[in-house]
Amino acid sequence: MTQNEQAIQTSADNREGFWALLREDVRCVFERDPAARTRLEVLTTYPGVHALIMHRIAHGLWQRGWLYSARLIAYISRIWTSIDIHPGATIGRRFFIDHGTGVVVGETAEIGDDVTLYHGVTLGGTSWSQGKRHPTLEHNVIVGAGAKILGPITLGVGVKVGANSVVIKNVPQHKTVVGIPGKVVQVAESGELNPYGVDLNHHLIPDPVADAISCLLDRIRLLEEALGTGGCLPGGQNIEDECFDCGARDVCENHDRIQAAKRPQMGMNT
Repeated sequence: MTQNEQAIQTSADNREGFWALLREDVRCVFERDPAARTRLEVLTTYPGVHALIMHRIAHGLWQRGWLYSARLIAYISRIWTSIDIHPGATIGRRFFIDHGTGVVVGETAEIGDDVTLYHGVTLGGTSWSQGKRHPTLEHNVIVGAGAKILGPITLGVGVKVGANSVVIKNVPQHKTVVGIPGKVVQVAESGELNPYGVDLNHHLIPDPVADAISCLLDRIRLLEEALGTGGCLPGGQNIEDECFDCGARDVCENHDRIQAAKRPQMGMNT
């Protein structure tokens, strides 16, 4: 086969690969979005699909050294879809961006197969260096709305990131990370996979901050019992010594007890 024939064959293979990827990209929408109805609807009204199609074109140009053309297509895509994907980013198969507005994917980001991002997600860099400075998401990662994944870190296979979390360290596979900065938490399996085997219950996550506050309240109660004191007033020993105007009363474990004691006092004052 001559060099020219090889070039023609390579071009044909690339075209076939592009259309195969496109079919998978459209098909995966139905697996992860119950609002999707028809292929026509997905192809014409889903900005995540539009951004991905344009990225695959721009990425091909970027790999061939057509840097300005690739950046121009990415810029047009950002204006059109409100999704900013650098043409240098590497994206695997069946990638899905739900809603899409505000998603940012940096130049050296690497995304595996079957990854799902929700709106407002940032895969950002933390360095001025020209090398690897953006995160790597391995297969089957789900990133909740507004989450920020920063730096050249790796999220392992099957990782879930809670909404609005900020992740700055590596996350082992099949873990869930929440909070600012992100912390790995233990989560019970939801047991509610959709018909395609995808677990979209990324909202079923614990709140480590609330757990810590609850633990502190328990310790304070035990200390008060040991000291024979009660309430928040100095030297208080009775329920009447509780403060009734606390701005955090709704989260206090004694809220109901305090309110019950307050009602008779209010009746006596009338």
